[in-house]
Amino acid sequence: MLRGVAVLLLNLVLLGVAHVSANVWAVRHETITFYDPTRDNRAVTVEIVVRRDKEMQADAQMITLPVAHGNTVRFTEYSFLATVFAARGYMVVSIQHDLESDPPLATKVGEPYVGRLPVYQRGIANIRFAIGELRAVQPNADYDHLTMVGHSNGGDISKYFAKIYPDQVRKVVTLDNLRVPFMTDGRVKILSFRSRDPVFKADSGVVPDDEMCEKAGIAVVRTDYRHTDMSDRGPKAAKAAILEVLGKYLDDDGNHPSFRARMPEGRGSGLIADLPRSPN
Repeated sequence: MLRGVAVLLLNLVLLGVAHVSANVWAVRHETITFYDPTRDNRAVTVEIVVRRDKEMQADAQMITLPVAHGNTVRFTEYSFLATVFAARGYMVVSIQHDLESDPPLATKVGEPYVGRLPVYQRGIANIRFAIGELRAVQPNADYDHLTMVGHSNGGDISKYFAKIYPDQVRKVVTLDNLRVPFMTDGRVKILSFRSRDPVFKADSGVVPDDEMCEKAGIAVVRTDYRHTDMSDRGPKAAKAAILEVLGKYLDDDGNHPSFRARMPEGRGSGLIADLPRSPN
């Protein structure tokens, strides 16, 4: 089975070849709002990003689209990510998790995930509802083996979803998630980009040590970028460096034991740990 449609709350773009290819292949963007009757008709808005040729093949039942799901501050603020997945044949689904009517994000030291658990649970409800609705929109997609992508709080939602539903997740890619610890049982492939930020720091126990990462097949990429650089708002150099490493990781599928990548020289250059062979 080909890789499933990416249900992604991000927009992924691979610089260079993938970016050019995306233009040639004509990536289609569509925004749809669903209303969840079990939660007072809560609006769940998604943006779908998919290559037209792959969508046509899926409609003809020639392939099953891989699905990548991403989590964002605003579901439109990670376009630099979505195209890289779409160019590789994923259907990318970006979900808007937060509404203006939601209470403000709070930090409560001493509570699980510093009080963010209700936010993660709401995010999971959004994901599951959106997937259910999307099955009718595009039935020829693999919603049972998701690739989860998220930055910051979105990365924590991705990790929490994978923790609750590990059999439904194939890969998790996070950009500086700070609260939810990594899974270390090797059931899900994990790639995580980490910032060097004086303000935004991961809670104790979130990122495993190098020995555990090697054992569990977790790839941790240490950069010199700041937390907020890992979105469309960040500098071009940060996005280009992230995409270069992400592209190599996806091309390799995270399996090659000797795969190494290093951030491009210049601002934001930093050590990339060896990307270990996944135990899967």
